[in-house]
Amino acid sequence: MSGGVITIVASVVMVLLFLSELRLYLTTQSVHELSVDVGRGEKIQIHFDVTFPKVPCAWLSLDAMDISGELHLDLVDHDVYKQRLSPSGSPVKEAEKHNVEETKKKAMAEATADNSTAPVCGSCYGAEEKQGDCCNTCDEVRAAYRRKGWALANVDHIEQCAHDAYTESIKEQTGEGCHMWGMLEVNKVAGNFHFAPGRSYQQGSMHVHDIAPFGDAVIDFRHTVHKLSFGQPYPGMKNPLDGAKAGYTAAAATGMFQYFLKVVPTSYTSLSNRTLATNQFSVTENFREAQGAAGKTLPGVFFFYDLSPIKVKIVEHASSFLSFLTSVCAIVGGVFTVSGIVDAFVYTSTKLIKKKMELGKFS
Repeated sequence: MSGGVITIVASVVMVLLFLSELRLYLTTQSVHELSVDVGRGEKIQIHFDVTFPKVPCAWLSLDAMDISGELHLDLVDHDVYKQRLSPSGSPVKEAEKHNVEETKKKAMAEATADNSTAPVCGSCYGAEEKQGDCCNTCDEVRAAYRRKGWALANVDHIEQCAHDAYTESIKEQTGEGCHMWGMLEVNKVAGNFHFAPGRSYQQGSMHVHDIAPFGDAVIDFRHTVHKLSFGQPYPGMKNPLDGAKAGYTAAAATGMFQYFLKVVPTSYTSLSNRTLATNQFSVTENFREAQGAAGKTLPGVFFFYDLSPIKVKIVEHASSFLSFLTSVCAIVGGVFTVSGIVDAFVYTSTKLIKKKMELGKFS
């Protein structure tokens, strides 16, 4: 009786240990190593997908800059796309590539072709740097005003802006949202990229956004970050901002959303010995509310990133079949040995007790 129970228990233990060892054999093990990042002159690909339910696409600009001095205004040479959204969140028209410079060139060509709206030498409305300067398009008038440091809030009196595509799109898209996604390729140095209202330009050493065309409108930058990664993902990789939402608890999220990212260069080598160079990152969030009627804080969503000098190397390893076979043999032999010892102990104890009972000495 006792021998049968011990055999059943030993068999169950043996099966459980075998399944545990099989699971470990089938599971890929990852080894993490740290080293100093010695890469130079490299680029980083930033993949993003963000939705702004309260900011129209015509109001948004996307800029990138880094500490090396490289500046990308409205990212005309990157793969960035935008999709207009209705107030309910449904798409409006087809998605299009985000290219402000191309829009400016198209508007200038149309104005040149129409002699009635393109005088030989249009007025700059007092913003001329020297006598004889001409402003034949609305963008040229805005540029002249910016050079003077003036704000062009009202364009109703500007003849060149009567049929300006930018001004018309601002009015047309009021109340809409915007979905922007794409890929940026930046230098592997600290920098930032940001979504902000108005067209951007460089004035001396200052980076400026022209928000005068929006007047006193409340610019609500609540948003959802569907995806943000620095490079291609590897199996099991988790990006902390994927699916993150911000500003939805406020009546109007007017202010600067700041994300401070620490980017860690990462090398991932799979079982097939293929190596993927990518990056992981951690994030700290902050929100600066707009102050005063003039809005001293530029509203927008800003991502500030810095590079870690330490590189993480992840290498996949699989357990060898010989090790698995050795472990299985050890399990079988060990369980049989232990069960034999237990069975011998129970048998000897039972026999001794019976003998004492027969002699009447068991109490």
